[in-house]
Amino acid sequence: MKKNLLLILSIFVLFSLFTRSCGSNTTLDANLTASDLGIGTTKTEYAYGKGVQVTIQNNLTETVTIENECPAEPLDVFKYKDGEWVQTTAVYEDLDCNSEDYTIAPGEKLSLSYLSWSYGVFDEIGRYQIRYIYGNTTYSSNEFTIVEPGMITKIWREAFYRPIYNVLIFLMDTLPGHSLALGIILITLLIRTILLVPSQHAIKSQRKMQNIQPKLEEIKKKYTGNQEKIAMETMKVWQENKVNPMGSCLPLLVQFPIMIALFYAVKYGLNPDQVAYLYGFQQDFAISNINTGFLGVFDLTKIDIYVFPITIGILQFAQMKLAMARKKDKKVETKPAKKDDNKQGMAGDMEQANKMMTYMMPAMIAFFTASVPSGVGLYWGTSTLYGIIQQLFANRDSKASEPKVKVIDKNS
Repeated sequence: MKKNLLLILSIFVLFSLFTRSCGSNTTLDANLTASDLGIGTTKTEYAYGKGVQVTIQNNLTETVTIENECPAEPLDVFKYKDGEWVQTTAVYEDLDCNSEDYTIAPGEKLSLSYLSWSYGVFDEIGRYQIRYIYGNTTYSSNEFTIVEPGMITKIWREAFYRPIYNVLIFLMDTLPGHSLALGIILITLLIRTILLVPSQHAIKSQRKMQNIQPKLEEIKKKYTGNQEKIAMETMKVWQENKVNPMGSCLPLLVQFPIMIALFYAVKYGLNPDQVAYLYGFQQDFAISNINTGFLGVFDLTKIDIYVFPITIGILQFAQMKLAMARKKDKKVETKPAKKDDNKQGMAGDMEQANKMMTYMMPAMIAFFTASVPSGVGLYWGTSTLYGIIQQLFANRDSKASEPKVKVIDKNS
């Protein structure tokens, strides 16, 4: 289970790095320092639907204040069409806005995101530019291009994100009070139930691998230095016990894109700009109708740094303890076992690694939960609670299927 959790975490980190870095360029420093107010985008190309990020650098000796025009986009956007630059704009009255103006001290920079206007402002493939009028001067960014998304992005959106997002909206539209909390809980339970068979298969594969681990360690010790023999004997043990070493990984890889799609649907789905993903029969649904409250205390669109992180950290810890619980096999011995310092050291290292993961993973998940909207935390908590119940049943079934071993007293 430890390796699988590391696999999930590694894939998530790699996925995040890939989506942030793919096709990216560093901020155009020359553009930022070319005028009193330098404006530059973090990339020269953005895939259609991705959030444009712009940086403004104040090269003046005075503080610059930029009026916050939300629910309109931060700065004016122009697109090149029919041989001329035409302003394009989008105003979402339902957008949750921060009303504070932007201030930039002399020599400082300010980053602004157009993620909430990705489809409304950048509505076509083509060339764009961002402009801002300060005093009597118009300052312009570099030109950048909105391009067709790659094949992987298209598959991701159409096969995973869009269906899951539409199911979530459908549930909230159908449920009384248009409750976001109930929608998140129901879609999480629905997806976890659909994935029950592969996830259960993964748990069983993990158990089998745990059961044969002592035998594999004996093989490594017995044939130290002979990798070919170790591989042959390992394959033999796998075949005899009908164990597929990839059996616990493949189901997790199947679940991963679905879970990530649900994560993004919860995190970004309430943005009015996301109606571009709704199917035709749901296009009339108003995002403003959604009730984002939970238990009369929490707003699922806001960040909670106490209750949700602590609760989910505890749930994650409980799931880790259950998943890493190994059977204490009773071995038949006819004579006292010889002390093996090397084996004890190896077991100690594995135990320390397990303990570290048991405490580190819940802490990491809790920290992550404290940095995202509470709706994401509710999704993660519901999914973890489902996993705990599933693990309890798996552990019980595993214990019931254990062969009863007769223990012979070494002193008799």
